[in-house]
Amino acid sequence: MIKFFLMVNKQGQTRLSRYYEHVEINKRTVLEAEVIKNCLSRSKDECSFVEYKDFKLVYRQYAALFIVVGIDQTENEMAVYELIHNFVEVLDKYFSRVVSETLNLLRNIFSLSKL
Repeated sequence: MIKFFLMVNKQGQTRLSRYYEHVEINKRTVLEAEVIKNCLSRSKDECSFVEYKDFKLVYRQYAALFIVVGIDQTENEMAVYELIHNFVEVLDKYFSRVVSETLNLLRNIFSLSKL
């Protein structure tokens, strides 16, 4: 099961976050900081799967954007890795370039899905 979805730039700033389990706001900032530190500090030669606390992190880098998905221990890492890639391909097809302006639209889409 997917626990959260993050889009982060190379400077470590969260551009988009979506949580699928309740996490308090103050804990989110700590969690995001630790997750970002873990993923951004890894080299390109290292695996894109990281075990962190009671879940796994699956991440991919696209130019200056990192997409990080937190999953539970039973989820298939390769399936989530491909899900990230398919998500970016759809954004690329639809918007012709995945850039920061696209993130504003995504925020609106994710906020509509809460209704």
